[in-house]
Amino acid sequence: MKKILAPVFVVALAACGTQQKTPATPQPPATSNMIADGKLFTSFFQQRAAEYKALCFQSYNIATLRLDQSLQTSTAKPRAVVTDIDETLLDNSAYAVHQGLQGKDYDIATWMQWTALGQADTLAGALTFFKYAAGNNVEVFYITNREEKERQGTLNNLKKYGFPYADEQHLITKQTTSSKEARRQNVAATHEIVLLLGDNLADFSMLFDKKTEQERLQNVQQNAAAFGKKFIVLPNANYGDWESALYQYNYKLTATQKDSVIKSVLKSY
Repeated sequence: MKKILAPVFVVALAACGTQQKTPATPQPPATSNMIADGKLFTSFFQQRAAEYKALCFQSYNIATLRLDQSLQTSTAKPRAVVTDIDETLLDNSAYAVHQGLQGKDYDIATWMQWTALGQADTLAGALTFFKYAAGNNVEVFYITNREEKERQGTLNNLKKYGFPYADEQHLITKQTTSSKEARRQNVAATHEIVLLLGDNLADFSMLFDKKTEQERLQNVQQNAAAFGKKFIVLPNANYGDWESALYQYNYKLTATQKDSVIKSVLKSY
């Protein structure tokens, strides 16, 4: 009997020991914070949600409709569409995930490493629209706040997917200021800008250049008729002036300070 019961007894003890253990609670990395975790979640939406792609298709469908309407009229100058690049036609959520997994936010050094790779994917509907515009003799100007030193990586990325007018003349990078107004006006001097596309309000008008949250909201309300008509907005919950305005354009805030600002303005019950 001992030879039979002893192994059973040992197994029973092992089973009891297993049942008594409390599963370890996964611990976030020491550098985890609300900013980094939040951008992981928004990137999750951007990469996986069919709703995000539907919003992009919706934006570009409206752009196509408005372009077709413009083509029915005459213009004194050649037609052009002016577009932003990041989160308007190229998807940089992979960069946000790379940073977020390390508990980090955007920084210029790692951003430039990312753009030099020229690996950003396209947003749903973007390539089809810009090819359609080019096919109707509408020039495409890419006005971006990427730095001049990012030019080659950006051109490589655009050419990788066959975006039209991906050349030196039509890629207009940031030079001395982040405001795009002067660059838009340079295009307007020689072309009729029939559409502007972007994910950030400053992509459309100087009315939104470094304005407070209240001013941005007021200017949106005053220009409501332009959205979906001449201004085509792409969704971007990852970053933008909406975030910078919340921090009053203080780019030196730490992640902890940003977290405190966010929590101080969020509504609950």
